[in-house]
Amino acid sequence: MSKKEEPETAYTEQNNEDNVRTVQGNETSENCDNTTETEEFTAEVADNDVDVEVETEEKDPLEAAQEENAKLRDQLLRTIAEFENYKKRTLKEKTELILNGGEKAITAILPILDDFERALTDTHSDDTEAIREGMELIFKKFLKTLEGLGVKKIDTDGKDFDVDFHEAVAMVPGIEDEKKGKVIDCIQTGYMLNDKVIRHAKVAVGT
Repeated sequence: MSKKEEPETAYTEQNNEDNVRTVQGNETSENCDNTTETEEFTAEVADNDVDVEVETEEKDPLEAAQEENAKLRDQLLRTIAEFENYKKRTLKEKTELILNGGEKAITAILPILDDFERALTDTHSDDTEAIREGMELIFKKFLKTLEGLGVKKIDTDGKDFDVDFHEAVAMVPGIEDEKKGKVIDCIQTGYMLNDKVIRHAKVAVGT
């Protein structure tokens, strides 16, 4: 039995050796192919790098500077033109404001002027009390209109004299101590426009 098995064993070992050589040969061939592809890829990348460097070197610095200069000059001219247009528009608006700034106030006062006209055409009435009441209504309406425009009276009753709001036109001596330095009488009403004094109240002050 042992003598017959020896040839089969030798044949099997021979086949195994042949298979090992075939596998090793295939691996060597694949390694060679991979090496070749790697070398080709490296060469291609190197060529691309050379092209990029060549393109970079071909960019003229003077030409680039001239292009940048032209771009900045265009931006400057546009900015100057916009600023000139802004100045012209602002000047026009200021001129219109000066010429027509009182339009709102005049429009608000016109109805009161109409009331005065109607009161004057009714002067044939002998009822003086009715005429007085009518004038008081017009006066109150006028004050209310002024308040709507931001105008208000300066309060002087019993107030301490204040040069920011009052103008002393008379001094009243011999006044009680508690009234010294205070407004005794208002000779002309003062007015403020939006918290700004546009006319000081003329007053008499106790001394």
